[in-house]
Amino acid sequence: MILGAGTLAQASFTTVSVGLPALAPALRAHYRLSLGETGVVLGAVGIGMLLTLLPWGVLADRIGERAVIGIGLAGAGLTSSYPALVVVLAVAGAFGASVNAASGRAVMAWFGAHERGLALGIRQTAIPIGGALAAVVLPWLAATGGTRAALFALAGGCLAGACVAVVLMRDAPPRAPEAAVTDLRSPLRDLRMWLLAGGSTLYLTAQMAITVFVVLFLHDYRHLSTTASAAVLAAINVLGIGSRIGAGRWSDHLHARLRPLRYVGIALTVAMALAAALVDAPLAVLIPALILAGVLGISWNGLSFTAAAETAGLARSGAALGFQQTALGVLGAGFPPAFAALVEATSWRTAFALCVLGPALGLVALWKVPEPTESGRTRGMSAIPPAAR
Repeated sequence: MILGAGTLAQASFTTVSVGLPALAPALRAHYRLSLGETGVVLGAVGIGMLLTLLPWGVLADRIGERAVIGIGLAGAGLTSSYPALVVVLAVAGAFGASVNAASGRAVMAWFGAHERGLALGIRQTAIPIGGALAAVVLPWLAATGGTRAALFALAGGCLAGACVAVVLMRDAPPRAPEAAVTDLRSPLRDLRMWLLAGGSTLYLTAQMAITVFVVLFLHDYRHLSTTASAAVLAAINVLGIGSRIGAGRWSDHLHARLRPLRYVGIALTVAMALAAALVDAPLAVLIPALILAGVLGISWNGLSFTAAAETAGLARSGAALGFQQTALGVLGAGFPPAFAALVEATSWRTAFALCVLGPALGLVALWKVPEPTESGRTRGMSAIPPAAR
């Protein structure tokens, strides 16, 4: 019940934070936006989230997940101008960010280490579920009822997610002995958390290049219809559901989080390079390459969040997840307008090719992070000397 409620709550907000790109061609036409302005709109939710992810995570550690998710999603909700649209989406992101750390913390509390990778992998399917639903529904709503109808639908979904969380979320039973916290350092003073967050953030460049811009790329550059372009995004998200569950189960089987995360990074680097090389290839070749890069780009998030929460320990897991997602939010807020400006200044091929560097450099950072254990300690790094903090 807790896993289902947390996943549903996360998915309801993800239709906004991840699903909005499916509405990008309609928003661009309705508000008469340039590609750069469209990038700002797509980054607005991330800008709002950036300001509140860590505070929401700390609050979840103190007052519990149900209150945080209910308050936050209820506050997430139309406009007739471009500046107003950006502001409203940023406010929605600030409130909706509550669900990210809080739902992850609930899973940490309710599931043991032997099944936590799978559980958090299932919870992380909320992102591709919300993205797939938005990719299918939003273009249809925009075509039949206009962009206003599509935005109202997103607001209604967030309110429904808040209601589900308030009714079904519960505090976890007392912790089992093996889940006791042995390391109470703040995530902000832990070198491991900075390396883990930094490496994961670099992975995000490849993920966002595909999931945020694939609809605009296929519609504007390869001249597919909005519906057909959104169908590619939907396919990426549907397959991404399986990849997140599989990655979580794989990590439980290996009793490791960082090792599979590194393997995914290697595969993602290769897939992103292939997609960049094929931007002008026939669609029958290009689309599978984009889907492969997109699915790999989606697959790793649950692994990094599980590693962050286990590294910090249960009592700090909300703050750790909030910190991790704040780091991701820094890139998430700035990437869409920066990528759009890069495309305008150079080309789609160049922009995609530069995003290959993200997972490649992320691997370097993640190779320096020791594997977390069940207690929050790490193998090979029981403590970090004060000088290194």
